[in-house]
Amino acid sequence: MTEHSKPSKVVVIGGGYAGTLAANRLRTRADIDITLANPRPTFVDRIRLHQFVAGTGDAVVGYDTLLGEGVQLVVDSATRIDTVARTVLMASGRALDYDYVIYAVGSTGVAPSSVPGAAEFALRIAEYESARRLRARLEELPRDAPVTVVGGGLTGVETAAELAEQGRTVTLMCGGTLVPSLSAPGRRSVAKWLSRHGVAVVEAGVVTEVRPEEVVLADGSADGTVRPSALTIWTAGFGVPELAAASGLRTDALGRLLTDETLTSVDDDRIVGAGDAAAPSGQPLRMSCYAAGPLGAQAADTVLSRVAGNQPAVIDLAFSGSCVSLGRHAAVRQLARKDDAVVNAYIGGRTGAGIKELACKVAVWKIRREARKPGSMIWPKGGPRPEQPTSASQEATST
Repeated sequence: MTEHSKPSKVVVIGGGYAGTLAANRLRTRADIDITLANPRPTFVDRIRLHQFVAGTGDAVVGYDTLLGEGVQLVVDSATRIDTVARTVLMASGRALDYDYVIYAVGSTGVAPSSVPGAAEFALRIAEYESARRLRARLEELPRDAPVTVVGGGLTGVETAAELAEQGRTVTLMCGGTLVPSLSAPGRRSVAKWLSRHGVAVVEAGVVTEVRPEEVVLADGSADGTVRPSALTIWTAGFGVPELAAASGLRTDALGRLLTDETLTSVDDDRIVGAGDAAAPSGQPLRMSCYAAGPLGAQAADTVLSRVAGNQPAVIDLAFSGSCVSLGRHAAVRQLARKDDAVVNAYIGGRTGAGIKELACKVAVWKIRREARKPGSMIWPKGGPRPEQPTSASQEATST
């Protein structure tokens, strides 16, 4: 850095797994001013929100234990990125100047407007605020009150299992196959555990309406089947914040920022995506904590390369499988190939639970390690990416 040059200003939008790790990794250069903007004053360990709801664990970590020296935390919500003025406009009216932005806004739970009463009467678990309301509501309910969990994916299963182990009366409405992301042997293991712990699994159950004390299922009849539900928890489907579209940046159909394979926005090379809210070449990686950390690291590396005047590297991440917890004493660790295709092998029971707990601890440990030693994070590489479209704009929407 010459005597007259100024530090590069990088604003990281979003303080989840991807954004927090990216902010720490940027510290490998001393000539970067790093600002992490997040709407909450604390880090939310999202993969533990089902524990938080059931009262079996916590899901909040102080940023003072996660961020390295020199990272400025701004507790505020970004409302728009002004790519001309190079400022991030905040809900408070503040504007953050930038040379580069790392767009790591994450994902959110979605209650579909097509299901009457879902947004009004069903509670979600994907964000801390909604999880806190859900926990308070559970504490008011008798143990034998019927609870309906909508969504047979990993989040739905973990939520249903956690509540069942606490003695709750739980029905899991899958809307299709139970945990379709697992192999057939893995699904059978999950189904066996749920049955043994009293969870009523309705694989074909499609909820068409949510009422204050009931859910309505599609069964071919005129009015559908009505089932009692003192509390309905909606875990089916994820969305992303609308910040990219609101800023005039192209997105995929879900609203994820469209990037190239270096995670750079197809519209602006000063904006780099990371985590759940990025769609490289219109073909995003699986929304997961597993992918968020490496994508945050690669986003930081892309910015560091551009500051140094070098060509950024492309995404290189190999998957190894996924985990689904079944209460506090069992889990299924599904094995997969590098391209995330599952194989007919899994690790279950207490051994699986141990692996799952280790994975949860490592997710936060990696962020702390990156704070202590920027650039230290490593991840499995060599995972083949799908063939890229001729033009990323084929997958784009614009405002």
